[in-house]
Amino acid sequence: MKISIIGSGSWGTAIGIMLAENGCKVTLWSYTQSESEALQQHRENRAFLPGFEIPDSVAYTYELSRCADADIVICATPSFAVGRVMRDLAQYIKPSQILLNISKGLENETLSTLATVIKREVPQCEVAVMSGPSHAEEVARRIPTTNVVASANQQVAEYVQDALMNPYFRVYTNPDVMGVELGGSLKNVIALCAGISDGLGFGDNTKAALMTRGMYEITHLGVVMGAKSETFGGLTGMGDLIVTCTSMHSRNRRAGMLIGQGKSAEEAQKEIGMVVEGVNTCRVANELANKMNIEMPIITQAYAVLFEGKSARDATLELMGRDKRDESEAGFLMT
Repeated sequence: MKISIIGSGSWGTAIGIMLAENGCKVTLWSYTQSESEALQQHRENRAFLPGFEIPDSVAYTYELSRCADADIVICATPSFAVGRVMRDLAQYIKPSQILLNISKGLENETLSTLATVIKREVPQCEVAVMSGPSHAEEVARRIPTTNVVASANQQVAEYVQDALMNPYFRVYTNPDVMGVELGGSLKNVIALCAGISDGLGFGDNTKAALMTRGMYEITHLGVVMGAKSETFGGLTGMGDLIVTCTSMHSRNRRAGMLIGQGKSAEEAQKEIGMVVEGVNTCRVANELANKMNIEMPIITQAYAVLFEGKSARDATLELMGRDKRDESEAGFLMT
């Protein structure tokens, strides 16, 4: 099977290594010629996934035209670049060719999920998405990992599932594309908050509350947007939330810790040195909450900290001082 991966960051590289080991013919696309040539020279992604040898069978390119001759084209670019890159790629994509999105985020300008962006820019393709608790470093180390592939076309989901499955990477399918994408995107905001909590010196009690109430907010927004509530209790919801909020592999959690220690969002992202998807996703999630007229207090306070200069301690006090509520008030789960 021929597979092209658009994006040579840590996740794109890890998936490329795994698919090459699965016996696939892999082409890895980089945004710049210099990055592509460095990968080819060193057979290692020293910038984003150091310490892991890339198999000799992997090919490299910085030309999108060389990525179209593939059974599956995988989108692994940062969320802010998906629209532009897919627009440039569209001319090379054949009707019904499979585009699998493995990036996690939302489009800032339109508030759209990335599957929606891909279908808008490449209308002739079949879209699938993959998400779940999966740090690139652990996949590259062959640590047992489970993910979910979602598509409106079950045959497409099963085709992708067959390509990716191996003894250390288990893949489930799910028809709820909206739920799978929103869970994978919005958990990054809660992970930022969990990191901020750690940076402030708070404990396990605080993080557990943030994760639980954060999942409540994610599910609420998801159901309003047409997702199934049960999806958020699975791997792409609670599973991904757990791993991103608790692991030091998580750049969102690490960025949050820096913010909790007093750095600005810009300073934290610069120190991390890679895209921190939760920052932009927080902006989009806050706009979606306002648009849908639903209450998302954790998202609201995170937005105030990230973009309005509010102190994280003041945000915490406001969350803790909200009016009394009954935890069983979750009527949206029944819709």
